[in-house]
Amino acid sequence: MILQKKADVHWHPSQIKRSDRERLNTHKGITLWFTGLSASGKSTLAVALEMVLHERKCRTYILDGDNIRHGLNQDLGFSPEDRTENIRRIGEVAHLLRDCGIINMVAFISPYRSDRQIARDLCKNDGTFIEVFVDSPVDICETRDPKGMYKKAREGIIKEFTGISAPYEHPEKPEIHLRTDQHSVSQCVDNMLVYLEDRQFIGIE
Repeated sequence: MILQKKADVHWHPSQIKRSDRERLNTHKGITLWFTGLSASGKSTLAVALEMVLHERKCRTYILDGDNIRHGLNQDLGFSPEDRTENIRRIGEVAHLLRDCGIINMVAFISPYRSDRQIARDLCKNDGTFIEVFVDSPVDICETRDPKGMYKKAREGIIKEFTGISAPYEHPEKPEIHLRTDQHSVSQCVDNMLVYLEDRQFIGIE
């Protein structure tokens, strides 16, 4: 899909800047981009982290892959082209939420490095795009399989299923690498909090 910008479409800046919103929120606007196989624990970790951040009075929002396909991306399938467009759209939404000063957690398989890079590039190397590799072997994910997706993929009912009949490209240099087959949810959340605190993304005055 080739997208072209129209010559008569212009960006209208706001008088309230991102830094103003961040001061009001007392935290930075960031994206935690959870990527990994289905049933690796992306949504579980995003929800658990959001609960802790909410208790700390952070403004947060989760962009979950299944939820987004109910509305914004309901017109997209699972072909490589549709997966790319799926991630492009959500990358733009995450970018807008960062500008709002919101901590947004994106929980998408997002199997292709090039697509994740497009989403990362929107932050213009300011460090507020944090790739979280939720790493679990496919055989462990299959034993979890809460929606029965792997079973259907093995039976050929679901086509182009990531990790079975479609590729997953592991992050090469994720900011955070979580082994959910080795560590508990609480341990993973603690690791993410340490990362955010060390870089002063949360708790700013």
